[in-house]
Amino acid sequence: MTFLYRLLAVTLAAIFSVIPAHAALAPESIPPVFDELLKNQNLSNPAMIVIDGNTGAIVYEKNAYSQRKPASVMKILTGAVVLEHLDPTSTFSTTVNINPESKTVIVRGAYDPWISLDHNTARKMNRASLPYIGFRTMTYVKEFNGGSLKNYKVIYSGLYSQDVKNLKAFWAKRNFKPTMKAVSDEDAFMALGEQIVAENSPTVGALLDWIMLWSDNPISERLARLSAKAAGYTMDEKGVEAVFRELLAKLEIDDSKLVVADASGLSRKNKITAKLMGELLYKLRKDEKYSLIYAGLPVGGVSGTLKTRFLTTAPAAVGLVRAKTGTLNGTATLAGYVQSTDREYVFVTLADEIPKGNTALNKARAAIDRVLGRIAAPNIPAEISPAP
Repeated sequence: MTFLYRLLAVTLAAIFSVIPAHAALAPESIPPVFDELLKNQNLSNPAMIVIDGNTGAIVYEKNAYSQRKPASVMKILTGAVVLEHLDPTSTFSTTVNINPESKTVIVRGAYDPWISLDHNTARKMNRASLPYIGFRTMTYVKEFNGGSLKNYKVIYSGLYSQDVKNLKAFWAKRNFKPTMKAVSDEDAFMALGEQIVAENSPTVGALLDWIMLWSDNPISERLARLSAKAAGYTMDEKGVEAVFRELLAKLEIDDSKLVVADASGLSRKNKITAKLMGELLYKLRKDEKYSLIYAGLPVGGVSGTLKTRFLTTAPAAVGLVRAKTGTLNGTATLAGYVQSTDREYVFVTLADEIPKGNTALNKARAAIDRVLGRIAAPNIPAEISPAP
């Protein structure tokens, strides 16, 4: 399905690319056009930047240096550190061994970010299943322990604290209450036993595609922490902030106005500038190392969180926008790339002062879509529906 979405996007982009070059919105004409569009009261004084994808020149900016809430646009920064520090072809394994002689269960994980508490969801989406691990463990404990669940212990490594809590709760509801102890990965590896579970995640690249396309918050947080760990930092908020700033320093992007509270954008304490995110998107696009971010972004009117966008608000932009959405109550953000007739633009729009509620949110999204519609097909105003 993802392949078909991308094929459709490419086809649409090819169709629109044959529009005569004179239809392109000239860079010098963008400021007055956008100044007028951004007066829309539904956007409530947004921050925006538009960058020429060929030259890196800023062709439009409004409040681009002001601190704003990024919402899930923050995941672009997460994706960048993932590709900086993790192998996109690698996977995460979770194994369970049992040693009847020592009455020990050994759970050895690799901090799988894709592991799920819902078994049906896990099987539909090729995710490791905590219920499956739990049931399988109990079945073998009973088999080797005369039908009893008593007097067993569990040692484990490479599990998130929340997954440990979930396993404990799962077992406790079924009267399996082993003593549990965290050990080093080496100790877990060296522990002898018969393997009873072997689960593997999709690749890091596939997980990154998922969080870009569907904006999955828990997986974003976990991948960011794994990236921090790989970079030598702690697997917590401080480590995430450190690895974010390290990447921005490497790319020579000013991070002085960056505030990091999490890696998913869920916290309202996060702050970025449109300038920072615009520079980041421009530099990521120029480096093949980060190409999976561009490839994984939702396509306007075609896929992911943008599947229903642009269809009625700016039809001419369908298939020409690749961007990460962001949503909080009172905040609508969008950042990515838009293909015009003769060039690609980087854009960032951060509208974090809109009224709360779904009605205001939907109006703000529609207003943002119309702005991008003027870039994608600037001389086709009939394709852009009027503001409500």
